[in-house]
Amino acid sequence: MTEIYAQDHPPMKVRRPDRHVQWPEKFGRRFLISVDTEEEFDWDAPFQRSDHTTVTVPKLQEFQDFIENHGVKPVYFVDYAIIEDDTAVAFLRTVADQQTAAIGVHLHPWVNPPFDEQVNVHNSFAGNLPKELEEKKLVELRNAIRDKIGVTPTIFRAGRYGIGPHTTELLIKHGFVLDSSIRPGFDYSGQGGPDFLAAGSQPYWWNGDEKLLEVPLTTVYSGLLRKQANLVAGIMNKSPLVNALFSRSKMLERIPLTPEGISARETKEAIDVALDDDLQLLVFSFHSPSLSPGHTPYVRTEDDLEGFYDWWRDVLEYLETRNVKPIDIEQLMTAASST
Repeated sequence: MTEIYAQDHPPMKVRRPDRHVQWPEKFGRRFLISVDTEEEFDWDAPFQRSDHTTVTVPKLQEFQDFIENHGVKPVYFVDYAIIEDDTAVAFLRTVADQQTAAIGVHLHPWVNPPFDEQVNVHNSFAGNLPKELEEKKLVELRNAIRDKIGVTPTIFRAGRYGIGPHTTELLIKHGFVLDSSIRPGFDYSGQGGPDFLAAGSQPYWWNGDEKLLEVPLTTVYSGLLRKQANLVAGIMNKSPLVNALFSRSKMLERIPLTPEGISARETKEAIDVALDDDLQLLVFSFHSPSLSPGHTPYVRTEDDLEGFYDWWRDVLEYLETRNVKPIDIEQLMTAASST
């Protein structure tokens, strides 16, 4: 096998665009729930092509039943290990046929053929790979999902949020219409990944045209210094001690919308901040291995799993009281393209 090494380019910095999507008047306040649907692996160990499992796949149906009862059509961003699992394929085909969920692409390069690169941290960000290899992996996964599910996915989230200088060009080339790889307020450049510290949570069109819609995961800052977040976020990101001091003192707290490591109280506070800032679309996310105990740092026990669902009950009820309604991908694209 020929080894292909990552190209030597500086970490990608994503900044706020000049123009955001202007939602139609009837859009109101909406939320989207997305699931990084992936294999289980040791998050603290080196990346490996093998030695992963997909034992949480049957739990997808349990979450689907739960969230459907709340009138929500989630988005499952699916990686290659999942599409190789027959149980997962049957589940995804069912929700696609019933149109009760959307299916997207989630690229983990270390488990996604072709296997022509070294497995290491730098190459775990697909955007760091040579353009040709990133493209081959993207197309291989897209085609595998198409062939097994019967639906050609046109929405994308990079594994580890690892977009690079060629990612959006490749997405547009291959017919993708939506990307959701940006995680505002987070900086992965210390590992060779992208820097999202200056990115915002408002959706926008890449390059200013209406070919590829960016829908960032939602992150807000709360606290006395939240208006100055851009000035101190970099220090917080690089120093866990500084981050803890700011958070505990309530001077500045970074809150992503996720049940993983964020309490329901913090999340409801973040929802209030987002709405006060006129953010009309809230994007929630989590990793599918959190649907079963023992596979992520966030759900270790059955009690943790019960707490995970309690978190959703609490947050979904609060969204209802704040008049924030669910939206699916089709409705979202229609609304974004209507202005």
